[in-house]
Amino acid sequence: MSERSKSSAKSKILALREEIRKHDRNYYVLDRPEISDREYDLLFEELVALETEHPELITADSPSHRIGGVALDEFVKVAHRQPMLSLQNSYSIDDIDSFEERIRKELKDQAPVEFDFFCEPKFDGLAVELVYEDGLLVRAITRGDGSIGEDVTANVRTIPSLPLRLFGNSDTPSLFEVRGEIVMLKEDFKLLNETQQENGDLPFANPRNAAAGTIRQLDPKITATRPLMIFIYAPGALDGVSFAAQDEFEIRAAAFGLPTAGVASSDESFSKFKEQTLKSLLKNPSGRRKNLNLARICKGAREAKQYYEFINEIRSRLPFDIDGVVIKVNSFRLQNDLGFVARSPRWATAAKFPSEQAETVLEKIEIQVGRTGALTPVAVMKPVRVGGVLITNATLHNQDEIDRKDVRIGDTVIIQRAGDVIPEIVKVVVKKRPDGAKPYFIPKKCPVCNCAAEKPEDEAVLRCVNPTCPAVLKGTLKHFVSRRAMNVEGLGDKQIDALVDAGLILRPSDLYKLTAENILSLERQGEKSAENLLASITNSKKTTLARVIYALGIRHVGETTAKSLANFFGNEKAFLNADHDALVSIPDVGTKIAQSISTALQHGHIREEITRLISAGVEIQTSKAAVSGGTLLGKKYVITGTLPMDRDVVKQMIEENGGVVLSGISKKTDFLLAGENPGSKSQKAAELGVRVIDWETFQTQLSSS
Repeated sequence: MSERSKSSAKSKILALREEIRKHDRNYYVLDRPEISDREYDLLFEELVALETEHPELITADSPSHRIGGVALDEFVKVAHRQPMLSLQNSYSIDDIDSFEERIRKELKDQAPVEFDFFCEPKFDGLAVELVYEDGLLVRAITRGDGSIGEDVTANVRTIPSLPLRLFGNSDTPSLFEVRGEIVMLKEDFKLLNETQQENGDLPFANPRNAAAGTIRQLDPKITATRPLMIFIYAPGALDGVSFAAQDEFEIRAAAFGLPTAGVASSDESFSKFKEQTLKSLLKNPSGRRKNLNLARICKGAREAKQYYEFINEIRSRLPFDIDGVVIKVNSFRLQNDLGFVARSPRWATAAKFPSEQAETVLEKIEIQVGRTGALTPVAVMKPVRVGGVLITNATLHNQDEIDRKDVRIGDTVIIQRAGDVIPEIVKVVVKKRPDGAKPYFIPKKCPVCNCAAEKPEDEAVLRCVNPTCPAVLKGTLKHFVSRRAMNVEGLGDKQIDALVDAGLILRPSDLYKLTAENILSLERQGEKSAENLLASITNSKKTTLARVIYALGIRHVGETTAKSLANFFGNEKAFLNADHDALVSIPDVGTKIAQSISTALQHGHIREEITRLISAGVEIQTSKAAVSGGTLLGKKYVITGTLPMDRDVVKQMIEENGGVVLSGISKKTDFLLAGENPGSKSQKAAELGVRVIDWETFQTQLSSS
C-alpha cells in the first residue's frame, strides 16, 4: 500500500472517530441527536471496516472498542491512588440537622453562617473509579474494599454514554480520576428480565444486581449487549486541574463529556427547581438521554431537607433507581478541613429513604405469552399504592416461584417494588388466607391459541410451541422491527397488534408486502402516517446478516452472537447450511446456543423466512470476511504472549476477517499467534502440531485476506 493511500485512510478514520464521538455526546449527554440511528450505524460500520483494513491504525480510544473484547480469566487487583470511602447512612430526615450540627462543631470558628450543601440523588448501582491519563480512559476499577478494587476496564469501555477520550484538547488534564455509579435504567432492567425469563434464565432481583452482575462478566461481549449507564459524582486524584467546589467539579466533568446528574442553576429558587425538574420528567420519562439537572446547591439543613422530601416524592418517577440523597459540604477547602472519621468523610452524609411495602389481595392470576412462547403467570391484585405508584400487577415468573411462595388466589400478600422498579410479591400473609384457597397450577395449554404447552428440559418455563400463535407472532414482530434488529422506525406496539388482529401480517416477512391501503384500513391511520411507515419499511430493506439473524429471534441468540455468526458464515446461504460442529466452534456459541440454532434451521421456519425476506426485496449485505476469502476465514486462532496491540483489539481483527479466537489449544487449532514471553502454550502447540506464527506473519495474513 502506498504512503498516500495509508495517509488518506488515517485521515478518514480520524474524521469518522471524531464524528462518531460528537454524535455519541449529542445523543447520550446533550439529548440533541442530529442523525438517525441508521445513519449512525453506517458511520460506525464504515469505521470498523477501515480499521479492519488498516489494523496498524487502531487506537485504544476508538469508538469501535465499545463492542467488547476478549473474555477474561479473572479480574486483576488494582490499588486506588486515593481510598474510595463509604458514606455514613441515616434513615431519618432529622439526621440532616444533626449532620449540620456535627460539622459546625468540627469547624468551630471557620463555620459559615449558612452552609452551601451540594445535594444529589444517591444512585443505587455499582461504584467504580475511572482513570483518564492525558484525556484517554486507561483504567476502570471497582470500589473493592476501598483500597484495592478489580480492573474492569474492558467491560466499562462498552458503556455507550462514557467517553473513551475526554472532550476538549487544550485543557485536558494529565491525570483525571473520577468516581461514579454504574446503573441500569428501569425500562432497560424490565426488558432484560423479560429476555432472561423468556430464555429460561433466572431474572435479576433489581437493577443494582443486574448492573453489578453485568460489569463483573468475564466476557466483555456479554457486557456490551446489556444497556448500562454511569453517573460521575466525585473526583479522585488530579494532576493539571483543580476545583474549588463540588458543583464546579461536576460542571467541568460534564463539559469533558462525562455523564452526571446535572447541576441545576444556583440562581433559581427552590420552587423553580422543582418546577423545572417535573417538566423534564414529564417530557422524558425514560431518561435515556435527557440531562435532568437533579443536583442542586442547598442553603443549610433547612433547604437540604426540602431537597430530600422532594426527591423522595418523585423517586418513583425517576428513570433510574435511587435509595436516598447524598448531602456534601460544597466547598473543597472546607471538606479538607473537616477530613475523615474511620472510613467515612465528615463532610458528607447519605440520607436514605425508607423501604416501602404494602398489603393487598391477590384477586386472580393471568397468563401472558411472550415472543418465545413463554407462559408467564401474572398476579392481578386489588390496586394499592407503593412508593407513590399504583400497583395492580406483579409477575410470578414461573410455577417454581408460585410453589416456593405458596401464592394462591384470594391470598392477602405483601407487595413491594423490587429495587423501586418491578412490583413483586414478598410473601403471603397466611393467617389471612380465605378458606378453600387452593394451590395454583399454570394451565398446560396456551391461553391465546389453546395449543398444548411444553416445558423444555432444564427449564422452569412452560412454552406455547405454536409458531402461528397470535401472541407469539406479536412479540416476534415487536422484536423484529426493533432498533438493533431490522430498525423499522415508527412502527409501534399498537400498530403491530392491529396488523396481526386484522390478519394483514402472519409472519415477519409479510411486513414488506404491506400497501398504503392495508395501513389506511386500520383505525386512526392517515395518509401521511402510512406514507412515513412505508418509507421506514423500505429503508430497512438494506441491512446486514447480523441484523437479520438477530431479528428472527432464535432463542438464546442475542445481538453479539448474531454478529459472530455473521462474521463466521459471511452470507445467508452459508448460515442456513451451518452444521452443529461448525456452530460450536464459534467462541460465542456454546452447546446450548448451537442446539437452539440447529433446531431452528432444521424446522425450516428460519430458512423460509430468510427466503421470503429476500423475495420481498430485502438486501442482505455479505460480510467483509466472506468477500475477502482470505486465510482467516474459518481459521481458529489462540493468542499468547505480549503483542503490539491489546488482545481485545487483536481478537476483533481476527473475528472481523472471519477467523475464530479460542481460549485453549487443541488439535483443531489452526494457528498460535505468539508474542513476547509466550509461555507454555508454545510447547503445547509443538506437541499437537499446531503452527506457531509471529506478529509479522499475522499481519501478512491480514493483508492477504
